[in-house]
Amino acid sequence: MSARAKARKAALDILFESDLRGTAPVHTLQQRIAEAETPVRDYTKTLVQGVAEHIHEIDERIVAGLSAGWSLERMPRVDRTAVRIAVYEIDFLDVPDAVAVAEAVALVADLSTDDSPDYVNGLLGKIISSKVAPQG
Repeated sequence: MSARAKARKAALDILFESDLRGTAPVHTLQQRIAEAETPVRDYTKTLVQGVAEHIHEIDERIVAGLSAGWSLERMPRVDRTAVRIAVYEIDFLDVPDAVAVAEAVALVADLSTDDSPDYVNGLLGKIISSKVAPQG
């Protein structure tokens, strides 16, 4: 597993825990930093802080890509968290779309349901295809 993949997994763990407990992701991140035996990777911090800062825009993009009758709350928590990280990477960082999708799919393949990889891949594909092309 690459350093970035490990950082994504750690960010997913922190964001998942925050979502489950109903706490602020940055608070959970600070706890992890204080309690960690090894330093928390910078990219993990970037992802957690970025997702927390842009959660409303990220969730709007996800909801726009969901099938009729689906809501964020209906998605498995792991899937929702992995997709949030991928959308943050796609929209706010200089991560190629294909890399963000592949990493999200790999995370849910390891951590979620058998149907999750295909679902996350399709949802992220729909979100990417809805991106507005730059003007100019």
